[in-house]
Amino acid sequence: MRWAELARRTGDPVVPDGLLPSYRCFPSAKKAGSWPLGIAPPTEGSLDRDTWNGLIAVLTEHAGPDTPCLAYYNPLMLAAVDFDNLHVQAGRLEDAGILYDNPVADFSPSNLWAQDRSWVVCTDYGLWATKVAGPPALIQTLLNDPGIEAVRLPWAL
Repeated sequence: MRWAELARRTGDPVVPDGLLPSYRCFPSAKKAGSWPLGIAPPTEGSLDRDTWNGLIAVLTEHAGPDTPCLAYYNPLMLAAVDFDNLHVQAGRLEDAGILYDNPVADFSPSNLWAQDRSWVVCTDYGLWATKVAGPPALIQTLLNDPGIEAVRLPWAL
């Protein structure tokens, strides 16, 4: 279920004014502070595979497959692995899809950015969303993509 569908069902906004997507959203969906059995909240700090692949496709279309990129894995998610040999990876954007299949980490990178800093992706462990900052054309493409649920936070314009 997408956030927009849950918002239609509950009448809650997808993201209340002044908040980031987090456990504080959708108070009408939670009973006594817990989600109903039929609803599982999102994994914090990691995109699902389909969204990761869709995001990489949009970024590749926007920036080009040979764009030099860096990826960062959050150490909070790496408690049982060798952080020094995983935390930052460098490569080309067209190869970023394989970062999801890293055998040392079973989650997407926390951050991905173009080496020239023209755009950045941040999946924060404490949020239920991934933030993308970049040129207006990239943001508009993400907002219009039917496979990616994207919202523009009105207070973040």
